[in-house]
Amino acid sequence: MTMSRLPDIVIKRVYDPYDVTDGIRILVDRLWPRGLHKSDVKMDYWLKNVAPSPELRHWFAHDPAHWDEFQINYRHELLHGNADLSRLIEIANQHKVTLLYAARNPLCNHALVLQKFLTDTLSKK
Repeated sequence: MTMSRLPDIVIKRVYDPYDVTDGIRILVDRLWPRGLHKSDVKMDYWLKNVAPSPELRHWFAHDPAHWDEFQINYRHELLHGNADLSRLIEIANQHKVTLLYAARNPLCNHALVLQKFLTDTLSKK
């Protein structure tokens, strides 16, 4: 009997410093983070199409009052999948992953939803 490895997926603001324990660092925002040059960001991949659709992002506008409905709608988008999401699942299935995001609120952002979605998806394998 083989033991399946639990996914090791953490989230971190893209503005926070790099740490050697981060594993594979993946920017999961659709837009490039404000105030940063590409040379400033230590990352392995930028998978913009795992981020919420532009319509959902604009509607949410990081408003905590929309948080519950945003989570449902974003998870629904993730269930439809795309090439970037497939790539992210493949990477997270084999390596520790740090999802990088730019949002200010650490308790109310799409990376939290994505982290939970990935953990749920990979735990079923």
